Amino acid sequence: MKKCAGFTLIELLIVVVILGVLAGLTVPRLAGRTEKAKFKAAKSDIRGGISLALDLYESDTGKYPDSLEKLVDDDIPNWDGPYIKNGLPKDPWGQPYSYKYPGTKNKRGYDLLSAGPDGKAGTDDDVTNWKE
Repeated sequence: MKKCAGFTLIELLIVVVILGVLAGLTVPRLAGRTEKAKFKAAKSDIRGGISLALDLYESDTGKYPDSLEKLVDDDIPNWDGPYIKNGLPKDPWGQPYSYKYPGTKNKRGYDLLSAGPDGKAGTDDDVTNWKE
């Protein structure tokens, strides 16, 4: 009688248990990372990409735009855009960024914010250009 080479049921169960234990240890550590990454992406858009586009618009035209849409298409003199290619970005939660010029929080500039995961402006999870 030939002996077949292979794994026994016990060996397979031990491997499954070990994989389960490893997954149980690593998944909780990674769970909060996605939301943290979304906040960092929103901060990067607000303090980097969109703010830079707004400042370039102001440098070329002498004033900030009335709306973010003007960064993509405008018909005023000295406009040298589009300042944002591929259309206006949405925040990491799929909502449009909110922009107001002149700003009420930034008296000498503009207010720019993402309402965060709850989608409501004025709550603690907002990402803005006027608070850290």
